[in-house]
Amino acid sequence: MLTKLLSSNKQLALMLIKAQKEVFSKIVGENNSRHQGAGYDFVELREYESGDDIKHMDWIISSKMGKPYVKVFHQPRELNVSIVPILSGSVHFGTKFLKHQLINEVCALIAYSCVRQNDPFESFICNDDVVLNTKKTKQLFGVRTLAEKIANYDVLEKNVDWKLISKKLFTQLRQRSLVFLIGDFFDTKELDLRAFSMKHEVVVIIVRDRFEEAPALLGDINITDPSTGQSALLNLNEKAVKSIQAKVFEEDQLLYQKLKKSGIRFIKIYTDENPAEKILDVMNRQ
Repeated sequence: MLTKLLSSNKQLALMLIKAQKEVFSKIVGENNSRHQGAGYDFVELREYESGDDIKHMDWIISSKMGKPYVKVFHQPRELNVSIVPILSGSVHFGTKFLKHQLINEVCALIAYSCVRQNDPFESFICNDDVVLNTKKTKQLFGVRTLAEKIANYDVLEKNVDWKLISKKLFTQLRQRSLVFLIGDFFDTKELDLRAFSMKHEVVVIIVRDRFEEAPALLGDINITDPSTGQSALLNLNEKAVKSIQAKVFEEDQLLYQKLKKSGIRFIKIYTDENPAEKILDVMNRQ
């Protein structure tokens, strides 16, 4: 048991080192608001207007043009980021890498990006309840705390209540935020984020194992459902595999339609992928 714990801690430490290196070794853009004001990024020169700050006057251009000109800048804005891993029993699966572990790495990448950009982040764990995981912070230690709590969270026999999640998050997140929902997003018939996405900017990150969408022909196998703890005999013959593929495809198309109608961006990451490139691309678009 001690050996397993030490191994788990080492894996977590290596994951955090990798995630931090990925974020801080790449250029992550500033979050610039559309409001023009005092800031770091130059936008344009324009003629002086009453009320403009004289310290932004461009005296060289003004003297050449014979009339006063001021520099206009983009004003940096601070994002409020909420990281929401959806940890049900179904994420305790992976052919090479558990979805639970991948979700944790995705959360760490987002959190490190927040630290890099000086944006505050908080996190919640959701399934059949919504629990505050870490309080709002901009500090590096907050990333480790977030990752440790997710890594140690027991997902077995946990199920997702989409209605409860939407309702509780809507109530608890009072300030407009950039919200990342991260999970495998199976069985989303009850998922309705229309009201929530009107209040917040929402990004959905779907984490999957390729086996779930394209199972191998394994014949008779014993499986245990990590969401219920119940075991059953399953025959993964050609007919069963095609049926599973068709069902997952149909449910995913309905999910995508829901998200698009709500104006929610989404990406999918598989357990055999390095998530850094996709996550940093999302963060740079904010």
